[in-house]
Amino acid sequence: MYIDLIIKIKNAENAKKDILKTRYSKMDKAVIDILEKKGFIKSSEVKGKGYKKYIEINLNGKRKIQGLKILSKPSVKTYSGYKDIKSVKSGFGTLVMTTPNGILTGSEAKKNGVGGQLLFEIW
Repeated sequence: MYIDLIIKIKNAENAKKDILKTRYSKMDKAVIDILEKKGFIKSSEVKGKGYKKYIEINLNGKRKIQGLKILSKPSVKTYSGYKDIKSVKSGFGTLVMTTPNGILTGSEAKKNGVGGQLLFEIW
């Protein structure tokens, strides 16, 4: 689940780790790709085969995770239309959401004109 992944990355950064290994899922890989694009992590690589797949994450990114706000949990899901998407921390943060077009940042979703489930904000 993406919540566990984000907390693992934040804790590994606070412990000054260089590499983090975590289980593989398509959703986690999509979230990692967004974090990599935004500079929170340096690189990631999928290793292993079949059910033994895992993701190896290099944490030496340009930015360190200062904070995050989880918007949707398994028990309470939050949805938003593309017209209601706001910037995070005056543009210094990133909103991650799942849409019919896949997992996108808030700015990409607004540009494409799609809404969806809000996952988390990170800055």
